[in-house]
Amino acid sequence: MGLSYFTLIHVLISLVGITSGFGMLSGMLAGTHFPRWTSLFLVTTTATTVTGFFFPFHGFTPALAVGILSVFVLLAAIYALYAKNLSGGWRKVYVINALLALYLNVFVLIVQLFQKMPVLRELAPTQAEPAFAITQGALLIAFLALGFAATSRFRIAAPGKA
Repeated sequence: MGLSYFTLIHVLISLVGITSGFGMLSGMLAGTHFPRWTSLFLVTTTATTVTGFFFPFHGFTPALAVGILSVFVLLAAIYALYAKNLSGGWRKVYVINALLALYLNVFVLIVQLFQKMPVLRELAPTQAEPAFAITQGALLIAFLALGFAATSRFRIAAPGKA
């Protein structure tokens, strides 16, 4: 498989992960668990993270740092959900780590959009310009607010115990 096809598959998996992540988040905000959205999110986001390590790279890059962080975040979310059944403090561990994984995916999407879309690349060619910083800052603030709301609202019984 050529790099362009691999990239296309990676991007499609990423978009499914982001979309399903917002489905999962909508359940959290409603105080319920959407197991299908959650499973799809965890599988596709894990696949996105793993496939990201197969791209050619030279040296340690910010993309590798995000990928390594994402692995640990996903492991924590998966462990809290499936091994600990969201019992006790594991519910909060799950919510925080699942949303952090979603945030990282959207963060990378924005980085890629600023690199690949000509109109955005003109606004922030080095990604050190205000347009990029404001966009990523707004994303961070939005996810902090969503994370706070999801952590306080997601109080359902553990999956399989409701």
